[in-house]
Amino acid sequence: MQFAKPLRSATLIKRYKRFLADIKLEDGRVITIHCPNTGAMTGCAEPGFTVWYSTSDSKTRKYPQTFELVQNDQGHWIGVNTGQANKLVVEAISKGVISELTGYQNCQTEVKYGDERSRIDVMLTDPDRSDCYVEIKSTTLLVDGQGYFPDAVTTRGQKHIRELMAMKAQGYRSVLMFCVQHTGIEQVSIADFVDPHYAALIIQAVAVGVEILCYGCEIDELGINLVKKLDFALP
Repeated sequence: MQFAKPLRSATLIKRYKRFLADIKLEDGRVITIHCPNTGAMTGCAEPGFTVWYSTSDSKTRKYPQTFELVQNDQGHWIGVNTGQANKLVVEAISKGVISELTGYQNCQTEVKYGDERSRIDVMLTDPDRSDCYVEIKSTTLLVDGQGYFPDAVTTRGQKHIRELMAMKAQGYRSVLMFCVQHTGIEQVSIADFVDPHYAALIIQAVAVGVEILCYGCEIDELGINLVKKLDFALP
């Protein structure tokens, strides 16, 4: 996925109110930009990190600039716009990058399903195969060299795991995909120290046949691409 225009860089002053961040431009000006990430962003929003942002041409936006990427003090590139994760996975499926999800005739997104009124991120269908439900999670938490999800308690994520288990029980294929937008992460696990209930649900899900996939990205100011499979370890 290439950005419409190369991103511009600035220095992060602070991220606050979840959706806002103040940054310092190269000319010394300080501006406020939109931060499209509702998570804790642990390790991804420290003052002094290099921010990479896009600019919208819309005349109605209060904050035309969007926080897209950050570089931490170790030089790792991190995609903080969680809205890009689904696009990255769909693109990777269409290009055959995710070998486990190839061979399906149709790919739909945001399909309503389940008893808890959810929307599945990606639904793959084919006349000759069982339907495949794919839930996607953007993953950026790095602790002591290990990648984790989630970075905050996620009741919504818990619901998604229950829905995937229910689909598996009905005979469908269920997949939880961790889209790792952090170049420093080589292995993913579940952050039971953040959300123990979510971790317990993952263990149950794996036991009943829900598949776990982890894929990492190449990232720079020109674009983000899902390129390689990463290891997953149960907590």
